[in-house]
Amino acid sequence: QVQLVESGGGLVQAGGSLRLSCAASENIFSFKNMGWYRQAPGKQRELVGSIARDGITNYADSVKGRFTIARDIAKNTVYLQMNSLRPEDTAVYYCNAVRIVIGTASNTYWGQGTQVTVSS
Repeated sequence: QVQLVESGGGLVQAGGSLRLSCAASENIFSFKNMGWYRQAPGKQRELVGSIARDGITNYADSVKGRFTIARDIAKNTVYLQMNSLRPEDTAVYYCNAVRIVIGTASNTYWGQGTQVTVSS
C-alpha cells in the first residue's frame, strides 16, 4: 500500500513562507502525477498544483506566482514551497498521487494532511 506522509505545516503570519513535504513510500516515477490539494473549513477540497512524471507543473490561478512544486527523486519526496501567504491560504493541505494501473484505470492515493494556518 502506497503511503504519502506530509510534513511542514504550521502557523505563519501573512506574507510569510512555508515549505510542505510529501514523502512517498515508493518511487515517485511510478506515479503519473503527484499533486497538492487543500481543504478549508466548510469548503470543498481543491487542487493547488501538481507535477507530472515528466516534470511539468501546473497551478491553480489563486496560487500562481506564489507557490512552487518541486521534487527530489532520490528522496521520493515532493515539495510545495508557499510564499507570500495569505489568510485565505489557511487549510489542511493534502498530498496526492495517481498511478496508472492498466489502460485508463488508475489508483489515487492521499496523505493524511497537514494544517497550514495564516494569521492576518
